[in-house]
Amino acid sequence: MSAVSQHFRWRAATSGVIVRARSLSVAATAAALVLVQPGLAVAADDPSTAVSFAVTSGALSLSAPVSTNIGSGAPGTQISGRIGAVSVTDDRALLSASWSVTAAETDFTNGASTIPATSTTYDPGSITTTGTITATGTPVTLSNTAQTVVTGSAGVGDNTATWNPTVTVHVPAGAVGGGYTGTLTQSVA
Repeated sequence: MSAVSQHFRWRAATSGVIVRARSLSVAATAAALVLVQPGLAVAADDPSTAVSFAVTSGALSLSAPVSTNIGSGAPGTQISGRIGAVSVTDDRALLSASWSVTAAETDFTNGASTIPATSTTYDPGSITTTGTITATGTPVTLSNTAQTVVTGSAGVGDNTATWNPTVTVHVPAGAVGGGYTGTLTQSVA
């Protein structure tokens, strides 16, 4: 056998070994991938644990200042001021949360004279929120009857909304001098 012929045989034999080795290597890798797949290699006697928990929920609440003084002014003018932070806290953890805040005002009195509640406006102004909620304010002329001033919609989970409303009293030209007091009642539902 010539040297060229022997080299060719050795080359062919070596090539065959490499091809077979590569075939085995690909088959072994594929088998390993199948065994690593989640859920396919779990033994029948492996223990499992059911994990559970509870998400707590709370209440819907409103906070507002106890008292405020919005200033002074002459008959026929406007007295206007912010009353302080009003906040809705919705801890009900609902999938679809909504709420509504109403405001009603008593007539203002100084003992001898009265200025009607309808001489007063309420403007929520800008509203700051946390969590997922869309809060919308509506300026209103107050009265003795509750009216919607802020609504929350499209809420998910816990959320808050805070605003600092401006209350403006349009003092009648015939108003009697003195200090006047009325009660602004805000509620959430």
